[in-house]
Amino acid sequence: MKLRLFFSMVFTVILCRPVWAAETLTWGDCVREAAKNNPDLVVAVEGVKQSTADKQITASTLYPQVTSSVSGTTGKAAGGGTSDTYAYDVSGSQLVFDGFKTVSDVNAAKENVQASRENYRFVSSDVRQRLRSAFVDLLYAQNLVDVTEDIISIRKSNLVLISLRYQSGLEHKGALLTAEANLAEAKFELEQAKRDVTVAQWQLTKEMGRKGFAPLEVKGDFEVTESQGQEPDFQAIAAKHPSLQKTVAEKNAAVYGVKSAKENFFPVVSADTSIGKSGSHWPPQSNTWSLGLGLSLPLFEGGLKTAELNRAKSLLTEAQATERSTKDTVLVTLEQTWALLKDAVENVSVKQKFLIATEERSKIAQAQYSIGLMTYDNWTIIEDDLVSAKKNLLNAQAAALLAEADWILAKGETLENEK
Repeated sequence: MKLRLFFSMVFTVILCRPVWAAETLTWGDCVREAAKNNPDLVVAVEGVKQSTADKQITASTLYPQVTSSVSGTTGKAAGGGTSDTYAYDVSGSQLVFDGFKTVSDVNAAKENVQASRENYRFVSSDVRQRLRSAFVDLLYAQNLVDVTEDIISIRKSNLVLISLRYQSGLEHKGALLTAEANLAEAKFELEQAKRDVTVAQWQLTKEMGRKGFAPLEVKGDFEVTESQGQEPDFQAIAAKHPSLQKTVAEKNAAVYGVKSAKENFFPVVSADTSIGKSGSHWPPQSNTWSLGLGLSLPLFEGGLKTAELNRAKSLLTEAQATERSTKDTVLVTLEQTWALLKDAVENVSVKQKFLIATEERSKIAQAQYSIGLMTYDNWTIIEDDLVSAKKNLLNAQAAALLAEADWILAKGETLENEK
């Protein structure tokens, strides 16, 4: 009796265990998580840190370079005894003049820092578009499951009606087989839609930067929030685009690169000084010091500096051409994505009207076919139109959201704009 009671309690616990639902995320949840964990953003952030460090390394040459040293040596001359020498000193050097080459190098490094920051914005914009696409794909897949289940209901209802008419001798076998095939197709599409949900979950998980996979669902609607009223100022938008701003910074860095290459022909003047003590015992007692000024001017390097100048000029020409090409590309992309967004939004309105019309036709046709006032061939065309209209509306709604995401990418807006 006790054993029976124990197993009863165990089965009760198993049957009453909690069922964990999939995690539900809003668009804002996805944005916050991607901004923190997406690996592409991490790479871009580290790029900014590295270029900042490079600028500091370059600028360090402008400051005094101070070093200290301590030494102790012992030696033996031929035929003599050993001798010890100890010394310590502090020495310093200061760049006095190098034709302002280092100043130009520092300015170029500053522009490279700006270029890396603009690159971060560009990466953030691209991540935002990929994240939004993954979010929309999962939202679409979830809704497609619901639409497909609705289509299965329609196909089942049609099969029941055709089966009754076939059994009564009012319909041919081809109509019955077609209805069965339509239902089988709808069931297949439902399973396919469920698999698409899993794929979309994986993609969204990747874009958010999660390390592990867990079932999740998204919460949202198919409303496009971007205004499609007056045509925007494409020139003004392009001027602020991160990809263009990056090329501008790279061009500016190339300008300073040419200046640095020209200034490399000037002599380098530096001041050096040191102070310390030396002697044959530790600690040494004899004071030592030095103070000097040095000038360096290479007389022949096999055309090295001329080649460096020619290379710097070529890099500048390349950067200028890249800037112009990038600006043209941004402008064309803005025009294209703006037109596609307006087309996609207007198409949703058209598909909604078609769905309303086909639903009304389906109601009328259903009644007419059931009492024999409409042939099977005409009725099934209307039913197929209804099924297509449901799918087409969902496809149009998802396409509109993806077109909106492409337009936002074309404007260069980032994840930070979503916060």
